[in-house]
Amino acid sequence: MRWLITGASGMLGRDLQAALAGQDVTALGRAELDVTDAAAVRAAVAGHDVIVNCAAYTKVDDAETHEAEAYAVNATGTGLLAAAAAEAGAKFVTVSTDYVFDGHATEPYAEDRPRDPINAYGRTKAAGEELALAAHPDGAYVVRTAWLYGEHGPNFAATMLKLAATKDSWSVVDDQVGQPTWTADLAAQIIALVDADAPAGVYHGTNGGQTSWFGFARAVLEAAGLDPERITPTDSSSFVRPAPRPAYSVLGHDAWASAGLAPMRDWRDALHAAATAGVFPLLG
Repeated sequence: MRWLITGASGMLGRDLQAALAGQDVTALGRAELDVTDAAAVRAAVAGHDVIVNCAAYTKVDDAETHEAEAYAVNATGTGLLAAAAAEAGAKFVTVSTDYVFDGHATEPYAEDRPRDPINAYGRTKAAGEELALAAHPDGAYVVRTAWLYGEHGPNFAATMLKLAATKDSWSVVDDQVGQPTWTADLAAQIIALVDADAPAGVYHGTNGGQTSWFGFARAVLEAAGLDPERITPTDSSSFVRPAPRPAYSVLGHDAWASAGLAPMRDWRDALHAAATAGVFPLLG
């Protein structure tokens, strides 16, 4: 199969390239492909069997005052890619987010739970999901993920280790719950989804289990052989940001079983594997 990865210079895009080593892959970053340019998108998609869209406007707080710019990439661009994939007879995977939900749930969000975003970024990603599924209903996969960390790019786990090198102690919020997800695991899961010729639709691409940012931060330090007691808990009121964050971002994984695939492993196992693999300079 001939694969096209958009947003290929990002953390997930680079792990996808590594996971697809030896296969026929075209990797286009933002500089190589403007996903809001319909003609450019159509030309880029032509000749490929699978398109994985990792391109996104991810500046969550900036999106509150630049929603049109975020919409152009996250919604319009996604819709253009899906339409081009449908025209070319290619499968289309777009990476979405837990931010399409309001965060008020008390049990994992099912894949078919109605979208109800609480910030501009979430609204634009929700619109992108809708456009993709409408443009290519028989061949589009929406893979929602959350709390990503990995080797290639800034992320929470790496930030905690940088703080550990410069601070004796610091605080992390303990009232936001979600699923830390290793981009290498997500890349492998996306490839498995495509290879299995699974039914089109929505899938939740997060590692299993759940924790708070505080719990995740402590686990990162433990994996690095550092004292987790250096981190103390606080609440979100201590870190007010322009865009509200969902308090509960745990995603359910029932769609994988329906497709005959196993869901992703527990986040603790993934973090241990990432540490063993030397993903972070101070880990392993």
